[in-house]
Amino acid sequence: MKPDWSPLDTELNRWRDAGLILPLWWRDDDAVEVTPELERLIALSEGLGLPVHLAVIPERAKLALAEMVEKRPTLIPVVHGWAHRNHAPFGKKKAEFQLDRPLSTILSEARQGLNRLRDLFGPALRPMFVPPWNRIAPEIVEGLPGLGYRVISTATPRRRAAPVAGLCQVNTHLDPIDWRGSRSVVDPQRLISQAADQLRDRREGRADNDEPYGILTHHLVHDAAIWAFTEALLSRLLSGPTRPWVMEKDEEKQ
Repeated sequence: MKPDWSPLDTELNRWRDAGLILPLWWRDDDAVEVTPELERLIALSEGLGLPVHLAVIPERAKLALAEMVEKRPTLIPVVHGWAHRNHAPFGKKKAEFQLDRPLSTILSEARQGLNRLRDLFGPALRPMFVPPWNRIAPEIVEGLPGLGYRVISTATPRRRAAPVAGLCQVNTHLDPIDWRGSRSVVDPQRLISQAADQLRDRREGRADNDEPYGILTHHLVHDAAIWAFTEALLSRLLSGPTRPWVMEKDEEKQ
């Protein structure tokens, strides 16, 4: 049974009637090397005309990935922690950048991640920090601008545009994967309703529409259903009153 897209279509029509524009962006996590799944992600990004911010794990990133990024301008590399290694105590939610280790050690890894990916990707890298599992302690966030980061990205609508001076928050809002269940796509009807509700909150002023609306994917674990829904959702959004958002390069900011 095909999903009913009318709730999202109706909301996008209301945006048109109100003269509103939705800033839209795409983040895909856990890249380290060139794979068939990455090539499929690239094809989808190029077909849609929507760049994808590729959250790369610095410790494991391969030179071939950098060579691919150089040839594919729709891939926007950003920093995904350091090793994507869980340091949380047993029984706690997985995290690499919570205060489960000395703060100096954690900030050193965040610095290493930025430096290594700058060496690998050069000016193509955007100084955005994406903590694995979307979890990060406030004390670590406070240290990111001093390391050279300009954006922090986790999940759910942001509470404030700048959590600390010199750092902007740009989160993701919709993840199609059923991580705790089937690990395939969440019920598409539920995802469509969720997207429509999130856009309604923005239109009616309950959420910050200056924050780019983020779709989160993980190309390495997609099955056919996740790929199909992601393409359908992004196509629907792009046909509406949207404006693609891409993080600026350092030189573009100056």
